[in-house]
Amino acid sequence: MPFLGQDWRSPGECWVKFQDGWKRSQLYREEEEESNINGSHRERQLCTRLQQESNDNKIVEDCEVAAKKRKKDHFNISTQSEYFYREKWIHVHKGSTRERHGYCTLGEAFNRLDFSSAIEDMRRFNYVVKLLQLIANSQLTSLSGAAQKNYFNILEKIVRKVIEDQQNPRLIKNLLQDLGSALCILVREVGRCVLVGNINIWVYRMETILNWQHQLNNLKITRRIGNSVTLSDLPLHMQRSILHRFSDGLDIINLGQVTSTLHMLSEDKHLWKSLCKYHYSEKQFCRHLILTENGCVDWKLMYFKLQKYCPKKEQYGDSLQFCRHCSILFWKDTGHPCTANNPESFCTPVSPQHFIDLFKF
Repeated sequence: MPFLGQDWRSPGECWVKFQDGWKRSQLYREEEEESNINGSHRERQLCTRLQQESNDNKIVEDCEVAAKKRKKDHFNISTQSEYFYREKWIHVHKGSTRERHGYCTLGEAFNRLDFSSAIEDMRRFNYVVKLLQLIANSQLTSLSGAAQKNYFNILEKIVRKVIEDQQNPRLIKNLLQDLGSALCILVREVGRCVLVGNINIWVYRMETILNWQHQLNNLKITRRIGNSVTLSDLPLHMQRSILHRFSDGLDIINLGQVTSTLHMLSEDKHLWKSLCKYHYSEKQFCRHLILTENGCVDWKLMYFKLQKYCPKKEQYGDSLQFCRHCSILFWKDTGHPCTANNPESFCTPVSPQHFIDLFKF
């Protein structure tokens, strides 16, 4: 029966099909044994030469230790190169089968899906930041050591990108605040929870987060110099149309502080009404209804009150895709090796919370 993945009988070794079944390749074994014999022969010659030059037994012992260390390092290097993946997709399996043993972890998926390159795409930037925030709040201890290192490397690139581009600083401040609070709890409860790595590494990471927060707090947006058209130069109906494209109330309030005209447009009740209807349902309106003295609905206050009790509707330019036919998680532009006749009919977008839930078992 054909299947995707490594051979379950012996992953990583060569097999040859004969009339009576599959057998392990003897040629591969002979080459491996020959290389080991040659390597051991050269090491014995080196040890013998050193023993003849000096009668000190300590030198001979050091030589043998060095030879064993070189052999171990060579094995580690070859093992690491075996697990280098170029594919930007991952098969999500939650149990053992004849073809696959074990299950896929959150850390493995985080390493395989190339989030480091995804932050350079503005369509995926908010998606990756939201995913990092969810991992910081609940799944940080479930990451392996390599995945945690990759996590902080991606976070460093995000902070550097925000400082250079001077965009989305509030989004990253919230992420660093949640991550710093989670690390403080984990460090205080060390011994009662699982922390991969030395405690000094985590203390250093906390200091790094404080340094990033200090840089973002002192970030000053440089004023653009030039005679190009600005937002204030546009007609009122165009400025109003742009405000209706916003999906975050705080962005509307911050934009209203720029000029008096934008402040007037940001206080429009129809703007906040459309924003509430975009994120919340009518049942949620009835539970948290706020009326003014005239008996009218205060949509602006309702938005911020609903934000405390109900989650907002998530909106991303691009997100991960999950194929229900072959259980593969991938980016839409990179694709995946699907065997279905119509792969697009089996693909569904994956929200950041759904991504976390895929690995809860």
